[in-house]
Amino acid sequence: MFLALKEIKHEKMRYGLIVFMIFLIAYMILATSGLAYGLARENTVALEGWQTKSVVLNKNANLFMNSSILTKDDLKKIDLTDKEAVVGELQVVAKKKGKTGINAQYMGVKKGEFIYKDQDVIAGRRAKSKYEVTADSSFKDKGYKLGDKVTLNGSDHKYTIVGFVRDAKINIEPIMYGFLPAWKELKNVAPGIEASGIISQRKLSVKGKNFKTYGIKEFTQKLPGLSEQNLTFELMIAFMFIISLAIVAVFLYILTIQKLPNYAVLRAQGVPAKTLIWATVSQSLLLVTSALVLALLAIWGTAAAIPASVPMAFTPGIFLATIGGMLVMALLGGLNPVRTILKIDPVQAIGG
Repeated sequence: MFLALKEIKHEKMRYGLIVFMIFLIAYMILATSGLAYGLARENTVALEGWQTKSVVLNKNANLFMNSSILTKDDLKKIDLTDKEAVVGELQVVAKKKGKTGINAQYMGVKKGEFIYKDQDVIAGRRAKSKYEVTADSSFKDKGYKLGDKVTLNGSDHKYTIVGFVRDAKINIEPIMYGFLPAWKELKNVAPGIEASGIISQRKLSVKGKNFKTYGIKEFTQKLPGLSEQNLTFELMIAFMFIISLAIVAVFLYILTIQKLPNYAVLRAQGVPAKTLIWATVSQSLLLVTSALVLALLAIWGTAAAIPASVPMAFTPGIFLATIGGMLVMALLGGLNPVRTILKIDPVQAIGG
């Protein structure tokens, strides 16, 4: 470590540039990971808030709640408890005169059930009548206010926004909570149709002629575009780790080649090869650690500064995976020139 620190102190510009390059890679990995998690979370944040374990849908809906319908007879065959909530989902365009329309998911619920009672209201109140709604806070960010009256899919009736709620998104679209009678009217369903599906906080296994139960993992994997989106980001992050390994390895190899005469002198003076190897590895770890600290500070500033509409979010796992992955890359990169160091011939390297 002593040799590594002395050399870095002596060659500030050279090692400063290396730290800057690694910092950029670490920052990109963190930013990409944060955006990937943020986008994935916006697909499922409402389901997580409901503590969903199972979803009951029509067998022919292809796990797409918007396309699912459950009848009165279907509901009679399911033993509903306080852990279940009957919902009606419909994709809508919410629009107020003079404002830009917003693509949203209208979620019809029942007053006595947990989805209604557990809404995390941050302004206003929960809806109480058929033509009242509570909307995700992103509506507020886009200029909508309490008391605004909006049309849904050009409906004849206007719906009053009486509250804003936190973390009400599904499939990246904001949710508007209303009631099942309004959902039936908006969807124009046939008599006897009661809901789109059932959200359960239990692991259900009910099955009928027209409906089937799905676990939350199976249901979320079928959300449009979610699997493809996650796979894309995972591949991007993997490529970044490979690039970081290549950059660290190349820079350290070049530096080692440049320092061969110095290492040869040290070997001739009796300095063990393991000391030189440790100096190279510790130097690599020190450079990457410095770059990681800068990247963490930079991403913290970025997350605080970006608009709320940009879905960037982090978990301890993201930070630990990035830090651990980069340090492993540093270790592998530092070990890359080991063979060169071990094969140094002091007499030949010095020019004897």
